Amino acid sequence: TGTIPTELGELTALTKLSLFNNYLTGTIPTKLGELTALRWIQLYGNYLTGEVPAQLMAVTDLQVEPQRTSPPPSP
Repeated sequence: TGTIPTELGELTALTKLSLFNNYLTGTIPTKLGELTALRWIQLYGNYLTGEVPAQLMAVTDLQVEPQRTSPPPSP
């Protein structure tokens, strides 16, 4: 649960990132677009809103959909 930490954007050598089904909320940080080595990312199964940052559209295997539509569970 929670949001995607912007600090992930500082892991510049990261090539794979899997955050699926973690009940994450909020938007995808634009800082993730600075991960120029990133080739595979899974963000589906969360409660993310907004647009996918343009920089992430260059990722070879971008898996964003589907997002959950019902409200996240209460803690």
